[in-house]
Amino acid sequence: MSETKRRETPAEGPGSVDFGYQQVPADQKARRVREVFDSVADKYDLMNDLMSAGVHRLWKRFALAQTGLRPGQSALDVAGGTGDLAAGMAGQVGDSGLVVLSDINAAMLEVGRDRLLDRGLMRNVRFSIANAECLPFEDESFDCVTIGFGLRNVTDKPAALASMHRVLKPGGRLLVLEFSKPVLPGLKPIYDVYSFSVLPWLGKRVAGDSDSYQYLAESIRRFPDQQTLLAMMREAGLEDCSHHNLSGGIVALHKGFKY
Repeated sequence: MSETKRRETPAEGPGSVDFGYQQVPADQKARRVREVFDSVADKYDLMNDLMSAGVHRLWKRFALAQTGLRPGQSALDVAGGTGDLAAGMAGQVGDSGLVVLSDINAAMLEVGRDRLLDRGLMRNVRFSIANAECLPFEDESFDCVTIGFGLRNVTDKPAALASMHRVLKPGGRLLVLEFSKPVLPGLKPIYDVYSFSVLPWLGKRVAGDSDSYQYLAESIRRFPDQQTLLAMMREAGLEDCSHHNLSGGIVALHKGFKY
């Protein structure tokens, strides 16, 4: 289905939030997002490889190069799903450090736990079912907090950014790796066709679920652009905020510090 054929549903009131191009009651979004990821959890990594031709691994590698982590430090991966960023940070902090892999979705967290177990990365990794908007950790607990391809699925994004800022130690940094807005001339129309035609088709053929990948494409389009997200991070209390476009702006890494 093309983007032009998919109509946005107007908001019905102040309690409505985006769920892709639909508007749903705010208290229902978390459940509906959970249903999406329950459906795709088993094929999530395979679909990431197919959808991005493996480039998502390079995006994550770039993010990991920006953590600033050293042996003995602590890190939190929010909405960490199957654990790619957590695995990388586990190697950076070493056996004397700690990484917490958190996700609101138990099915995704279980896949992440199994993957890290298979890679022998359990000694310094802990797991937590956690809502990004109200993280269940003490103030100033982590040297680095990451959220990769998860912020767009959060109901209250300012609350999530504030919660991540709260759990950062002074001098710590937040990294937000997320789909963004293409800035390379001529890229957007190609990207639109791919997102709204190829992705749902792949979802149906590989994961048996085109609707979930239709939602994922729509959620990307509704996510704030690079400059808007920078402003949101500053509003949450983060300082020295910056961003780096990847793949022509299809993805951006945003970084901010707590002093």
